[in-house]
Amino acid sequence: MRLQGVHALVTGGGSGIGAAIARALAAEGAALTLVGRRRDALEAVAATLPGACVAPADITDCAAVDAAFAEARAAHGPIGILVNNAGAATSAPFAKVTAEAWRATMAVNVDALFHCCQSALPDLLDAPAGRIVTIASTAGVRGYAYTAPYVASKHAAIGLTRALALELAGSRVTVNAVCPGFTDTDIVSATIATIRSKTGRSEAEALAELTRFNPQKRLIEPAEVAEAALWLSLPSAKSITGQAILVAGGEVM
Repeated sequence: MRLQGVHALVTGGGSGIGAAIARALAAEGAALTLVGRRRDALEAVAATLPGACVAPADITDCAAVDAAFAEARAAHGPIGILVNNAGAATSAPFAKVTAEAWRATMAVNVDALFHCCQSALPDLLDAPAGRIVTIASTAGVRGYAYTAPYVASKHAAIGLTRALALELAGSRVTVNAVCPGFTDTDIVSATIATIRSKTGRSEAEALAELTRFNPQKRLIEPAEVAEAALWLSLPSAKSITGQAILVAGGEVM
């Protein structure tokens, strides 16, 4: 129970990678707050984690983030671990990306990081071992076609990680990113459905289009990403900061 009594807040904690991270942190004794837009999904995960609370919010809204984090503190005290997991992805040729689609992706994948990190920072600076872990993507360290807004936003997420890590290096706060390859989540399922509808390929062929990037020829499992996030959240990881750690089966950048 290496995180006994530590308050961990996970955005996008109602499904996929976020839910897996919440379970991994709870297994080490952390008190969990799950933040996201869908109360029902958050509550379903929280019901499996003793003492976990939920604080539904639109994390693209600064005031909503502040209110949710205040609710989290009222339940579990100051925040010691912030996991920025919530994200959004769409696919389209760059020439067809609308300004609205671009802005929506940036709002979730970049602006929300700004809001959440600023809101949690006073707590993290006072914590014995404050931790910020952002779930980025291999798209943050390389490019993929037809996902320009997503790739740009994940590069920004890693840039923010590196900037904050240096700025906070004199404190007890570490700031890192985990970069999964294509992972077995709802987002990837939607991508597979899009490939099938636009190309007429079978599900197996559409899946192969994604797994070809991974030398192990498979999707990453959410639990694998959660293990990396857990490690970075531990007090013993105090010398690991400013890193973008790939969980991608050997995918070359």
